Amino acid sequence: MSETPVKKIGLFALIALVVSSSIGSGVFGLTSDLAAASAPGPVLIGWVVVGIGILMLALSMNNLLIKEPEMEGIFAYPEKQFGPFAGFISGWGYWLSAWLGNVAFATILMSAIGYFFPIFKTGQNIPSIIVASIFSWGLTYIVNRGIESAAFINAIVTVCKLVPLFVFIVVGIAMFKGGVFTQDFWGNLSSNVMHNTNGSVMNQIKGCLMVMMWVFVGVEGASMLSARAEKKSEAGKATIIGLLSLLVIYIFASVLPYGILTQAQLANIKQPAMLYIFVKMVGPWGGWVIGVGMIISILGSWLSWTMLPSETTSLMAQQKLLPKSFGKLNKFKAPTFSLVLTAILIQIFLITLLFTESAYNFALSLCTAVILVCYIFIGLYQIKYSYDHISEKGSKTQLLIGIIALAFQLFGLFMAGINYLLLCLIAYIPGIYFYGRARKEKGEKEFLSKGEWIITGIITVGAIAGLIMIMTGNISV
Repeated sequence: MSETPVKKIGLFALIALVVSSSIGSGVFGLTSDLAAASAPGPVLIGWVVVGIGILMLALSMNNLLIKEPEMEGIFAYPEKQFGPFAGFISGWGYWLSAWLGNVAFATILMSAIGYFFPIFKTGQNIPSIIVASIFSWGLTYIVNRGIESAAFINAIVTVCKLVPLFVFIVVGIAMFKGGVFTQDFWGNLSSNVMHNTNGSVMNQIKGCLMVMMWVFVGVEGASMLSARAEKKSEAGKATIIGLLSLLVIYIFASVLPYGILTQAQLANIKQPAMLYIFVKMVGPWGGWVIGVGMIISILGSWLSWTMLPSETTSLMAQQKLLPKSFGKLNKFKAPTFSLVLTAILIQIFLITLLFTESAYNFALSLCTAVILVCYIFIGLYQIKYSYDHISEKGSKTQLLIGIIALAFQLFGLFMAGINYLLLCLIAYIPGIYFYGRARKEKGEKEFLSKGEWIITGIITVGAIAGLIMIMTGNISV
């Protein structure tokens, strides 16, 4: 059977992948989440802090793509720095984060459809799970027909999902009232009625940082598919352009409503906040515009996050960190085994939504906690590489960029807490089995080395601690 010719992914499709991977459901609830914690002044400062931190991460990925173009996948950096087991830890964590995010997408997508069809409103009943399952397997089928083709579809979807956001921003600018925006700019008045702020600007900034950080998960999408890019350098360029585009969209979408409604009104509005804010701005047709845009947006992100986990396990198999079966490609150069395995796991989690109280927040917390570890490894390698080449032009600047990127991600992990990270360790146990099988395929005599057994023991202890936290109610599901 002849192989189907495979097209490479161009710059525009890579930029679209970055934007679509990050813009999912978060942007539609952003304003309400931020207003619950902060007035507009601290929000603007928070965006500056997060913008700098995420930009340093993007610049680090761009630098490493240029300096070491032969390295493919987010796991390649810890593998080179700390050995194959560290590469497995990073890659498996990224894979976990990617498909757990899809469970969150499934829940919020059905809630969005529920705006039009009330039977799906909760997002966690049998009709919702049936339709979400159809979407999940349908997207798996599309990606299985070729990742490059899926990236092209994703580029079209990205344009469609940006239209309602653009409409919201343009109307928001037209209706913006400076007096409303500045009447309690630093939150001195609202601190008397908001339960989770005490008037301190620093506490308000802290309260909104976590919300802001999570909406950038996916910014590494172009780097993950760099092996399929027309030019490796374009993957780095796409990451920077995509990030700056995201920052502009997020700032406008989250800050403009402060000039239309008061902070208290925004904090208490129903989710998805953007939908109901736009209804107040323009009437019922606004709900249709944002509702349809939200559905397209989530589906676009879900498509992106169907590509990324399968690409991760496929690359890991090529690097002999997972068994060969994970990397076996069909005639469209798509990793069928990895795609089907991921889809099965998503299906299992979708069924458990019937018994989970806060499925969206739970899946999102797991997703974001584990991906921070992957980002931390990027910062570490950026520091090591820049320090080892300190005599070269620009290396001191790159070293500083790596230090800021690492500090920012460590801060994010501290803010998130380790509870959900411990819970994710449970899913590492079967992964370690697959890693051991890959070692045997490579011809290694031992299933795991002595050092790897020690790390496995630590992971197992952490996983047990996570289970105990669930049983004792310290982690709610």
